[in-house]
Amino acid sequence: MSITLNHAAVTFAKKLIKDGKIKNDEGHWGQHNPDPAHENAFLQKHEMAEYANWHLGLDASHQESAKGRYKFPYGDFQTVHRDGLIAAKERAAQQSYYDIEQAADELLSLLEKSAK
Repeated sequence: MSITLNHAAVTFAKKLIKDGKIKNDEGHWGQHNPDPAHENAFLQKHEMAEYANWHLGLDASHQESAKGRYKFPYGDFQTVHRDGLIAAKERAAQQSYYDIEQAADELLSLLEKSAK
């Protein structure tokens, strides 16, 4: 499985952070990560490209129209979550996706500066 960095998602996340659409939350990403029902509800109202913007990784083994193509979520379809970026960074590091790890780290730094 080859997962690559979703550059469009990084750009999108930077804009959200700049616009103040952040949650500098404490806790575990599992408490804030959208569940499948929330994802499906989002997709009923939005295009797959918008869904993709909320994921730092792209898995080329899946078609663009499949949710499984999009990996390393970092937000709740409204805001960028600090714990989502931390989770993405940690999982990317564990799986040796260093470009995704670096992007998540950069976004985390931007979020933390913005939250001050």
